[in-house]
Amino acid sequence: MTEAIPGWLDPLHDAAGMHAVDRWAIEERGIPGVELMERAGAGLARLVVDVAPEGEIAIVCGGGNNGGDGYVAARLLRQEGREVRVLATADPARLKGDAAANRDRLPGDGPRPFTPDGLVGAAVIVDAVLGTGFTGAPREDVAAAIAAINAAPAPVVAVDIPSGVDASTGMVAGEAVRAVATATFAGPKAGLWIHPGKAHAGDVVVVDIGIPDGAPVTPAMGLIGPGAMAAYPSRGAASTKFESGHVLVAGGSRGLTGAVCLASMAAMRAGAGYVTACVPGALNDIFEVKLTEVMSAPLPDDGAAHTELGADEVVERAGQRGGVVVLGPGLGRTDGALAFAQRVAREVEVPLVLDADGLNAHAGRLEDLRDRRAPAILTPHGGELARLLEVGSDDVRARRLEAAREGARRSGAILLLKGDDTIVAEPEGRVGVSRGGSPALATAGTGDVLSGVLAALLARGMHPFDAACAGVFLHAEAGRRAALVLDGPDGVIAGDVIDELPHTLDVERF
Repeated sequence: MTEAIPGWLDPLHDAAGMHAVDRWAIEERGIPGVELMERAGAGLARLVVDVAPEGEIAIVCGGGNNGGDGYVAARLLRQEGREVRVLATADPARLKGDAAANRDRLPGDGPRPFTPDGLVGAAVIVDAVLGTGFTGAPREDVAAAIAAINAAPAPVVAVDIPSGVDASTGMVAGEAVRAVATATFAGPKAGLWIHPGKAHAGDVVVVDIGIPDGAPVTPAMGLIGPGAMAAYPSRGAASTKFESGHVLVAGGSRGLTGAVCLASMAAMRAGAGYVTACVPGALNDIFEVKLTEVMSAPLPDDGAAHTELGADEVVERAGQRGGVVVLGPGLGRTDGALAFAQRVAREVEVPLVLDADGLNAHAGRLEDLRDRRAPAILTPHGGELARLLEVGSDDVRARRLEAAREGARRSGAILLLKGDDTIVAEPEGRVGVSRGGSPALATAGTGDVLSGVLAALLARGMHPFDAACAGVFLHAEAGRRAALVLDGPDGVIAGDVIDELPHTLDVERF
């Protein structure tokens, strides 16, 4: 059974959960559905005015309650003196319930059948075609209407969810509206924050439609925000380096020494008490020079990369001193390095952060991680997750939420699928989703920084799911701060993100 998400996650609803909330409000709390629709339409109308303060409005209505919301907005906008055309993709005579009632209340011209010509000259288009219950690909006539909406020069405001986007997963199986803004009702839908749906939603505005608190629905997903920092254990006057936690970073190979350095320094800046870099012996002098505050441990190697023999020392050090192991930064893909990663992951009995070639060492063998006795956080980008699951990258790109959950379930670990919409998935089903908005992180080495941050939070004793979500927040916030310092994201490098990590640890300001 899926646990409730922590209170510091802002709930994200799937279609079934949102339907249950609506039904509870109507049936248990006695709020007429027509009142909920009226408030939804009013909020939609306000957003339409914000997007297009003047000019004609084209509202494209479908055959369900989403279309009903469009009819409400059309009535209210006409009452304010705006010129509104209502175009129907379904026979208006077949509408039922609240949607039919609002069709009948529409003043002036009634709806006319949708044609692309009906969009000509509109200052804004409202997409009220498909609602949150839609899944799969739109039927041919609806797909043609969506294509026409996207081809029009006017900005588009979507109603609750852009038509063609799966509200529960963000999947897009066919044509889907590309909106500049989405008015979503009662609470945000998961598909608005998870790619590819996120790319279709534009600015998301949550409209309060009067549903009271207390609905007996437990969302399994939530948006990660500053509240993720609530459990961060700041150092006190009596703290020691041992209480602040030990991180071992196992990786490095010739030409890839920077990855270990970035992960190590990020762990230090995120609050770890001390860090040990477990590196190929032949390269140890490089790390001694580059890492002043970090200890190094030279391991058996082949002259350029780790070998399986080095795994024993990592396991021994973790057993003696405890802490958290980051496995994979700069590891390389030699046979010896991959065997090293497989043994370390299997045998260390402390929490593990698996990244980069530590992940590639487990391509097609995720289930090997299920027997671990301590928690693990896996940090793949889309291509790495595709290799882990033995599917194509396009498959992961199309179904990011499902792929992240599958990886978590099969590995028995927390899986953190990186991206603008970074997804933190637990094997039991809970999910945290990043709000994104940190383009400065799109540069080499920032993934190593994230691994170091995650390890530091684990080493300080945070619950693995909490640590994963907090690490995602800190990483994104540091990226945003770095971009501000440097007057834009384009010149930011991974070291700049590390420099900003201490400024994100001011727990009181969150």
